[in-house]
Amino acid sequence: MKIPFFDTKRQYAGLQAEMQQSLEAIADEGMWIGGAAVGEFERAWAETVGARCVVAVGNGTDALFIGLCALGIGAGDEVIVPAVSWVSTASVVLQSGAVPVFVDVGADGLLDVELLLGKITARTKAILPVHLYGQMADMSAIRTLCKDRNIALLEDAAQAHLARRGGMGVGEGADLAAYSFYPTKNLGAWGDAGAIVCHDQDLADSCRAIANQGGRGVHDVLGVTSRMDTLQAAILLVKLQRLSQWTERRRAIAQRYVYHLKEVEGLQLPVVHEEAYHVYHHFVIRTSSRHVLRTYLQKHGIGTEVHYPEALPQLRVFNHLGQRVEEFAMADLFCQEAISLPVYPELRDEEVDYICRIIKTFYAKAEK
Repeated sequence: MKIPFFDTKRQYAGLQAEMQQSLEAIADEGMWIGGAAVGEFERAWAETVGARCVVAVGNGTDALFIGLCALGIGAGDEVIVPAVSWVSTASVVLQSGAVPVFVDVGADGLLDVELLLGKITARTKAILPVHLYGQMADMSAIRTLCKDRNIALLEDAAQAHLARRGGMGVGEGADLAAYSFYPTKNLGAWGDAGAIVCHDQDLADSCRAIANQGGRGVHDVLGVTSRMDTLQAAILLVKLQRLSQWTERRRAIAQRYVYHLKEVEGLQLPVVHEEAYHVYHHFVIRTSSRHVLRTYLQKHGIGTEVHYPEALPQLRVFNHLGQRVEEFAMADLFCQEAISLPVYPELRDEEVDYICRIIKTFYAKAEK
């Protein structure tokens, strides 16, 4: 059996007719940038996530960078970020002129709130939690901390479409939240695309101006060019109708993995909080035998990925910050042991069962 880690062709097969109709409508309109579909998607996404304002941008990294700029983050400021994430979470902080300050993660892979307080200084101007793999960080606690200290709060929601925790959705307790619609995301475009969501119209207007070179006609602030193409917006509108269904399927696949693998000794399954609605952008297991297990799975036709092989403080681009690697023991453990298994909605039950069977066989042989 051949099971790729992700398969865009399966998803397209069920959407082909609608996609073609949507693309024909764009061709008839002739507006490749700034077409009607962009505004339609902004309104639809705002309704979906319960936000007052949505600003469509070119990608998730731009969404983070523009968000920091709109919040006034710049030279001399510090922004707290978790030690495990895609590099953009921290690189945008440097690009804004500020300094990323890393905090270790907990057993769930999310920013460790208990360690957070010790990282706050007089220069801390923002906290940037990441909803890693599709599970929200403890936003209730982080929001309270930010309000008490007048610290801005920007959520990295690139992997957390429709995620909730303790009755709170993404962006509800923050100044801004940044989404990515990269093709492999839970809601993915056919290229790069992103969005910023918030509840403050003035802040949204600031983001929109920055994303459009500082404004239209009058350029009062330094900006960038970051636009969601009409094509991507139209594709996302088609897919958005199925996002809830796809999310439930991801959760069902995750439950199936847990059911089959929970008794496997030597395997650490995802730590999921009871109050969390985990949307499983990735289903991540941990094992000290990562390389050998991945090779074994590949031999049996099963694709896997490693997200992420190095903790952010260990990357060379951040070496000059001088932050001590030994402060990030859990992050280092994640980066050494984590394996992402296939979890896309089109994955069939028999394929999930096959993956579990091969994993069990691997550990049964290891015991002998």
